[in-house]
Amino acid sequence: MSTEDDTAAGIDRIEGYLLWSAEQEQARRMARAFAARLPWLSAAERADVERAYTADRLALSRAVLAHIAGRAEELREEYTARYRRLRMRCVAGAVAFGAVLSAVSATAAMLSVRG
Repeated sequence: MSTEDDTAAGIDRIEGYLLWSAEQEQARRMARAFAARLPWLSAAERADVERAYTADRLALSRAVLAHIAGRAEELREEYTARYRRLRMRCVAGAVAFGAVLSAVSATAAMLSVRG
């Protein structure tokens, strides 16, 4: 792995960390807002509700992220396969065109020699 690859991977990890931290904070804010709509809860009950809500929200976020990552990998594989097929067709077309051009040139050369 090159230094550039290491740097890019490090930046990706930092970005992922920051995004997940933001998601955790958003989950805690939403949990507090949800618990605030239940004014009859005691402080301990409110804390339990906030913890449970936060845990559920983060579990959902992880599941969604895992699904998105899996789908992204599927699409990457699909488009890589399509690109390979297209590249093979282009190379085959270029080789066929070259062969036809060579045959035409050889035929023209033979005809000019005869004529």
